[in-house]
Amino acid sequence: MRSCCKTLIQSSIPSLHNSKPYYLSNSSHVFPFLPRALPSFSFNSSTPRAKLPHTFHIHSTPSNFSSSAALGVAISSESAEDEPQDDPKRDTVEHLLTNPDDISRLMKMERRQQGGCEKRWFPYLDAFKCGNGASLSSGQVLEAMAPYMMEERKERFRTAVKNRSYSVCLVVEGLNDFGNVSATFRSADALGFQSVHVINPDSSKRYRDNRHVSMGAEKWLDIELWDSTAECFQVLKSRGYRIATTHVGTDAVSIYDMDWSCPTAIVVGNEHRGISDEALGLSDLHCSIPMNGMVDSFNVSVAAGILMHHAVCDRTSRLGRHGDLTAEESKILLAEFSLRHSKSAISIAHEYAKRSKASTPVPKL
Repeated sequence: MRSCCKTLIQSSIPSLHNSKPYYLSNSSHVFPFLPRALPSFSFNSSTPRAKLPHTFHIHSTPSNFSSSAALGVAISSESAEDEPQDDPKRDTVEHLLTNPDDISRLMKMERRQQGGCEKRWFPYLDAFKCGNGASLSSGQVLEAMAPYMMEERKERFRTAVKNRSYSVCLVVEGLNDFGNVSATFRSADALGFQSVHVINPDSSKRYRDNRHVSMGAEKWLDIELWDSTAECFQVLKSRGYRIATTHVGTDAVSIYDMDWSCPTAIVVGNEHRGISDEALGLSDLHCSIPMNGMVDSFNVSVAAGILMHHAVCDRTSRLGRHGDLTAEESKILLAEFSLRHSKSAISIAHEYAKRSKASTPVPKL
C-alpha cells in the first residue's frame, strides 16, 4: 500500500451563476473543478508513470449547493516509487507504550549499563553494531548517512542536538490518557529534553488521535518504560538525579525557588489521583507551581510543559543555555538522530560497514 499525502482543498463558491471552472495544477497537468454537484469517482491519469511521478485520486460526494455552498475535494498524491508503509498503529504513542520491544528498537546506538555513571548521565556509547562483529563509530555513521540527507535536515539535527540535555528528565507516572502522554512528549522535544520515562502505562483507556497530538516527537526522544515506581526511581538516583515530584502540600517547594542546574527528574502524576503515595515517599523533594486563581491544579500535560519551560529558563539564566552536551556526546546523538532519520538508514549503515571492511587491507604476515 503506497504512502499517501492527503490534502483537503475547499473552494468557496460565492455564486453558481457565470461561474468559471476551478483548477488544481500539478506540474503541467491541469484538472478543472466545476462548481456543481459531482458523483463519487476516481480519476487516474493515463499519462505514463515515467513522465508523471504522481497520480492524483479525486473523490467528491454529491452535494446540493446554494449561493454560499462550498466545494470540497479530497486529493491524494501517490509517489510511484514510495516504499510500502508499515502498519500505522506501530507509530502511535499508545502502541509504543504498550510494546516495550518497539521502544527499545527506536534507540540505535549502543547504550550504557544502568546507573554507575562517574559524572552526569549520558546513555550512549560511541558504537553502532552492524552485525557479524562489525561496528561503526558516530563519525562513521555520520559519514555513511551524509550523502543521503539534505543540508537543511542536517542543520535541523545540529540545532536540536545543540539544545538537548539529559541533565533534566521528565517522568510521567500512571497516566491513563495517551493524549496527555503524547502532549508531554511533544513539549519535551520542543524544549530540549531528550530523556522521558513512563511508569505503568494504563492500557485500559485509549486516545486514538494521539499521533496528531505528539506530532511524531516520540521518534526523537529516549523513552524508557518502567513497571514500578521504585525501580524507576532507584535507577534514576543511580544516574545522579534528584527526584522532584509535583505535589500541592505544605512541604512543597515553589519551582521558582529550585536550582534547575542540578540533575533533576521531574515527576508528574495521574490525571485524577495525582502522584502516588509511593512516589511521594521515595522522592527527594516535593515541588509545586504557584497558582493565583480559583482552581488548584493544572491539566497534567500543561503542568509538565510549565515545569519544563521554567527549568529551561532557570538553566539558561544560571548556565548560559539549556543544552549541555559535550562535543563527543553531541556527535553521538547526531549519529543517533541520523539512524532514526528514515527506514533505510540502518541498511545504509550496514552497507557502509561492508564496504569499509572490504576495503580494509589485509596485513601481510
